[in-house]
Amino acid sequence: MPRPPDEPRAPPRRSPHVSAEVARAPAVAAQPGAAATSDAGAPPSDGRRTRILEAARTVFLAEGLEGASMRAIGAEAGYTAAALYFHFASKEAVYAALLEDSLAKLAGEMAAAASTAATCDARLVAAALAFYDFYARSPRDLDLGFYLFRGGMRRRGLSPELDARLNARLLAALEPIDAAARGLGASEARARDTAASAMAHAAGLLLLVNTGRLRLFGSDSRRIMQRHAETLAADLAPDAVAARVGTGALSRKTATEAKTAETKKEVP
Repeated sequence: MPRPPDEPRAPPRRSPHVSAEVARAPAVAAQPGAAATSDAGAPPSDGRRTRILEAARTVFLAEGLEGASMRAIGAEAGYTAAALYFHFASKEAVYAALLEDSLAKLAGEMAAAASTAATCDARLVAAALAFYDFYARSPRDLDLGFYLFRGGMRRRGLSPELDARLNARLLAALEPIDAAARGLGASEARARDTAASAMAHAAGLLLLVNTGRLRLFGSDSRRIMQRHAETLAADLAPDAVAARVGTGALSRKTATEAKTAETKKEVP
């Protein structure tokens, strides 16, 4: 990589997505192979990082991961590509930063929704709906999260290290669903399946919504999501009864009968 210049190329390409202030912003001098830090050796300032990531989002959504380049991202942000390398080691690192920000917001919304519910089944439903609502409001975050751009659906990733880090963030975001399922008596494996089912149902519904296919059925997608989440919670209820009576070996039929018996006892 050539030694980066001290100033941005003149004039930088202006984009309708980039403000005049961004276009005039000076580039940061970088050294080849520099880490993702600012010129003082600290993380980039919030304003600079936001400009870079907003530009990167525009480029990634238009060109996909394969078609994007640090040069294109820099041009969109009003920086040289060399300046970007001062903050991010690669376009994959930029993409990972976008996804980490998105997953942090998702995790916050799911945790907040679950915290308002009083029971485990209500927490499961609230967290599942929060997952759906987040991506319903931000469909481009769903596109980025599933790499839904040129080339169609297929397995994609960034690097083993980045993929592992992002997958851990996603699992952490889904923890409210997992925790609620365990609170209802589900095993660790069953709780993971419950979180996966909620995520898969939400993603499938959002695919139908965003492609207009759900109009064929005249259905309310959020109501479908809520019913699915409620079914997941209700399906775990017998397991909760089994846990309360002190054995995990009860059959589903026995557990259901026990739940019915408990309900009858509570009726005056």
